[in-house]
Amino acid sequence: MSLALCVPAAATEDTPRRDLLAFAAGALPVAIGGAAQEARVGLDQALQLIDGDARGFVLTPKPGGPDTAIVFVYELPAPTTFEEFAVPNVLETPSPSQTFFRAVSIAGSDSGPAGPFTELGAATLSTHAAKGEWTRIPAASDQAVQWVQLTLQGGINVERDQTFFEFSEIAGFGEQEPPPLSQAFTGKWQGRGVKLELEQDGVRVSGCFDGAGELDGTVSGNLLHATGRDSKSGVPSIFVLSVGSDDDIVGVRSTNGAPFKLYRGDPAPALKLACPDRPVAPVGCGSVIHGIRFDFDSAAIRPESDAHLDALYDGLQATPAAAITVIGHTSSEGSEDYNQGLSQRRAAAVAAALVARGLDAPRIAADGQGESRPIADNDTEAGRSLNRRVEIECR
Repeated sequence: MSLALCVPAAATEDTPRRDLLAFAAGALPVAIGGAAQEARVGLDQALQLIDGDARGFVLTPKPGGPDTAIVFVYELPAPTTFEEFAVPNVLETPSPSQTFFRAVSIAGSDSGPAGPFTELGAATLSTHAAKGEWTRIPAASDQAVQWVQLTLQGGINVERDQTFFEFSEIAGFGEQEPPPLSQAFTGKWQGRGVKLELEQDGVRVSGCFDGAGELDGTVSGNLLHATGRDSKSGVPSIFVLSVGSDDDIVGVRSTNGAPFKLYRGDPAPALKLACPDRPVAPVGCGSVIHGIRFDFDSAAIRPESDAHLDALYDGLQATPAAAITVIGHTSSEGSEDYNQGLSQRRAAAVAAALVARGLDAPRIAADGQGESRPIADNDTEAGRSLNRRVEIECR
């Protein structure tokens, strides 16, 4: 069993790292077991465990016994080597009917969701002294894995035979191979509150939702980040979506600034929607682009962003606009002044990459807006990933 260390949150930020176990990093729940059925634990709770929100929540809608165990399996978008895992805010609700899960075990597989699994880390949690602390769990293996099995068992302070179990978040840090670009975002899907039709062309996706909304977005790895608007009311919605192994679509949606909610639909090729007959929107003037990736805390553009930059260059080369501005936006981690400078450097890096591809330098400028214009909340990683974006303004 790996040694778990309880540290303040600031101690986890001294090294630039990205949470590779977050849904917004492409992790996708593929199996739920143990006592999940009895405790009514499902996909919603599986996503909450990796939504990047450090606040605690009741994970089991139904109470369980003192040694209740719930098992989750997540698929990652590419082989990943973990250095460390972490659990934030191990805090007890002052109620005899609720307690925080006590035992955490993380295992990994490079074979498939059924394993075999190798232990990557484990810890017995104890309550933190204050909000903002994390229990860090060093990785016990340097094996590259693409499936992660998380087991939560027992409670820290069990006072009754039947107890509701709480948890906060599981985070994982390390190195991940560049994920391949998904081509799965063409089709129709339907589910509870879901009527969706999408068409993909390379990194670009256009479509409609709810029968009266139009959306556009970009794909990076196995994720689609999209922004949409109801055609009649003008109410905006934002999405982070992935297509699962069963061709279902799963992710989160926020409408008109409300909290993100689970968004899941099964393939529905016969679905009839009153979608406008329009081609996939090109990446260019007016685009919101989420697929241009940078090194953490840096303006260095990652190689997997080439397809997005190529598509953006093609779209802008065709426009007659005399002035093009690349506008950079960040999420809210870090200080306001720092984020302003980071967004300016990133916007300038994108502008330079477009000039290197052949765009006339006098036509293009860079503008950093920092964290001042969010389009989503900054409480979840899904929201933060939507706020980290590049917009193109043409005049």
